[in-house]
Amino acid sequence: MQTDLRGRDLITEQEWTREEIDTLLDVAWDLKRKRALGEPHALLRDKVLAMLFFFTSTRTRVSFEAGMAQLGGHAQFIDSETTQISHGDTAMEIGEIIGRYTDGIAIRQCDWNFGNKYIRDVAKASRVPVLNMQCDVYHPFQILADLMTIQEKFGRDLRGKTIDVSYAYASSYQKPLSVPQSLILLMTRYGMNVRLVHPPEFALMPDIVEQAKENTRKSGGSFEMMDDFNAGFKNADIIYAKSWGCWMTTEDKNESSVIGKKYTDWITDEQRMATANKDAIYMHCLPADRNIEVTDGVIEGPQSVVYDEAENRLHVQKAAMALTMR
Repeated sequence: MQTDLRGRDLITEQEWTREEIDTLLDVAWDLKRKRALGEPHALLRDKVLAMLFFFTSTRTRVSFEAGMAQLGGHAQFIDSETTQISHGDTAMEIGEIIGRYTDGIAIRQCDWNFGNKYIRDVAKASRVPVLNMQCDVYHPFQILADLMTIQEKFGRDLRGKTIDVSYAYASSYQKPLSVPQSLILLMTRYGMNVRLVHPPEFALMPDIVEQAKENTRKSGGSFEMMDDFNAGFKNADIIYAKSWGCWMTTEDKNESSVIGKKYTDWITDEQRMATANKDAIYMHCLPADRNIEVTDGVIEGPQSVVYDEAENRLHVQKAAMALTMR
């Protein structure tokens, strides 16, 4: 167990060691047990977390606010549009000033080719830890919750387990690459067989893919890239099929919509789930475009773990805050 994480930023789990990630998960399970038993755990009494949102949120906002309250602290919701952030406050000023008012800064900024840079600029100027609530490149807390959920279902040793990280069609909007990118980065560090499945227009960032391949070389397992949606399901243990934008092909929303409509048949349904392993689980970060990305029968079916997955956001975030904001 790593006991010296005070003050650490968490912008991507790729910058934390395997031992540090395992420590965070150990703490998350302990806090989950405490909440289940009703045991007080006010580890951050009188601490304040500033939460800067540039994009709307449901699970992220509620889980961070609830987590800070359960840890005995306070979370400030800061909307970029209703503060001076939208009128000229720079990233350096945010880091310098809010870092002096609070004990941690959490940011959700998903603008393409900007979000991650903004978060890192704030972190550079901040005297308190900066937590990435999602950017254009990474979504670390979602993926830590995913890993926690997978280990709860299959055990701590995930070597030999196969995860299908697949694009799925959605009509809502051009979603960030951050979930699939963080998935392939973290799961390849745990010796899993990772399948990345997507149409040619929906590639991920090349340097992220290369990092995932390097993770596999170090940890074992395998990393395979595929373009056949149906093949990704076969004999898989975890199905994680969700929409993401074709950002590497175009930034034009109209063009992206036209491209996406070529793949409306990329939907997770009962027939496809039946080709996965018998005890396979279905995962999604939510919200899902129901009956477009995934059928109601699958997402509400016995193989779906989406609600356990959503709950675990609370526990991994509390663990990260408790370890870094003490």
